[in-house]
Amino acid sequence: MDDPAQYFMKNRKLNPKKLLSYGFIADREGFRYEMSLPGSGFLLRVRVTAQGKVSAQVLDPASGEPYVLHLAKGACGSFVGDVRQQYEKILTDIAGQCFEPEQFQAAQSKEIISFVRETYGDELEFLWPKSPGNAIWRRKDTQKWYAALLTVSREKLGFSSSEKAEILDLRCLPEDLDGLLRRKGYFPGYHMNKKSWYTIVLDGSVPTEEISGRLRQSYALALK
Repeated sequence: MDDPAQYFMKNRKLNPKKLLSYGFIADREGFRYEMSLPGSGFLLRVRVTAQGKVSAQVLDPASGEPYVLHLAKGACGSFVGDVRQQYEKILTDIAGQCFEPEQFQAAQSKEIISFVRETYGDELEFLWPKSPGNAIWRRKDTQKWYAALLTVSREKLGFSSSEKAEILDLRCLPEDLDGLLRRKGYFPGYHMNKKSWYTIVLDGSVPTEEISGRLRQSYALALK
């Protein structure tokens, strides 16, 4: 189970550089931050892993034991209330200062984002301020796009539902397009050249391993 502190980072992704600017110290386990809570004499210790998982403890520095009453919903009193307020204020501030809004919520979208980051070291580029649910990846050497991660209505892909979907646009060779479009979960490229781009809906209908292979091919095609 996630530490209760993780709740404050919900739908946000870590920016490690901002952690360091905030005052976190990097170590073998990720990043750590400590501060005294005014009025209580307690110490707040926050840890963040390289993957962005957050944990926090309020400690009694005299005994080294954790204080947990601020996490109990039924606990009341001015002292507990003050500790809880400071705990929540600091974690909220860390969330706002060191974590960025995560636009894409689909589990498969997050898997693809992690794959691209680990494989190519690339981050999404949000080119359209009025469309925060749309972003692209491009090669560093050619500056050509090799993928687009978009949020669209399923109706635009031919479904009867107007529910939002997160989709991935990828490059392909024109001679391969017909074969791809005969596969389950593949569609003509949304908002792209339909002769050399296609779309996959990131709802699990196409396995992530298969999508990763397709993404590698698209990356290679953006070299030309």
